[in-house]
Amino acid sequence: MQPQPTEYMRQTKENYEKLGFEPYQWFQAEDEPAFTQPTKPLRESRLGMISTAGTYVRGQVAYHYKDDISIRAIPSDTPAENIRFAHIMENYLVEARQDPSTVFPAETLALLKKDGVIDDLAANYFSCMGGLYSQTKVKTELIPRLVVAIDAEKVDLLLLVPL
Repeated sequence: MQPQPTEYMRQTKENYEKLGFEPYQWFQAEDEPAFTQPTKPLRESRLGMISTAGTYVRGQVAYHYKDDISIRAIPSDTPAENIRFAHIMENYLVEARQDPSTVFPAETLALLKKDGVIDDLAANYFSCMGGLYSQTKVKTELIPRLVVAIDAEKVDLLLLVPL
């Protein structure tokens, strides 16, 4: 059976209401994001990754749904069969659970490294819950945690895979 399109805005609003939140206010950026020119070619770069799919490794604690601002370090060599997902938008995970590479392309990145397209990969990739209600917590807690984790990996480039 083919997945059906999701009415994302309506469903997100309903899911947050079920969790007891006030009506959700969608984020409005004040400025366009700055573009930073890479300092070296991909074939000479160390690449990291962040997924917002609520990705975790079998044996780690799954995400809970009410503003879980925790992050998970996922070793970059984790086999796809050990990748799991927990996300407020569960219906978005049908394809991810069938093929984790759709939202956590670790195996594809490993192939690109093997083929010399990428010089090196971070030892750990990172994941968080993308469906967070509190924009303040994202800005003041989640993003600073991710910055520290990513900085420790000493990457040149970062792939963001949103869900």
